[in-house]
Amino acid sequence: MRLLTFMLMGPLAWWLAAMTPLAHSQTASAAAQLSAYTALAGVPAQAGRGEAFFNVRHGRDWACASCHGAVPTGPGKHASTGKLIGPLAPAFNPERFSDVAKVEKWFRRNCNDVLARECSAAEKADVMAWLLTLRR
Repeated sequence: MRLLTFMLMGPLAWWLAAMTPLAHSQTASAAAQLSAYTALAGVPAQAGRGEAFFNVRHGRDWACASCHGAVPTGPGKHASTGKLIGPLAPAFNPERFSDVAKVEKWFRRNCNDVLARECSAAEKADVMAWLLTLRR
């Protein structure tokens, strides 16, 4: 019944419903956010698909790896501004994916730069699943 309810809701309502347990504090673990994106996507996240998505150009000038590096365990550098970017993988930067609002803000901005659209919940889940496999 819950899945049917989600299917009848728009994308924003899906996101809000999936993130409701996290919304009160605005903090969440990367694993909790991965679970929310996976629930929204309705399919299991695949780390291999996330790695491929991260490293491929999607018809624009940049890939995610253009700024974050092919393996984002160290500092990156913005491709046009040169601004330093902290490691993206949560095991190498504990602040990554700890604030729900910031995660959405940066996914929205970066997906627009790379894809010229917002990322789908499945794309976000896949990328996060891969990032969570990167360990020290």
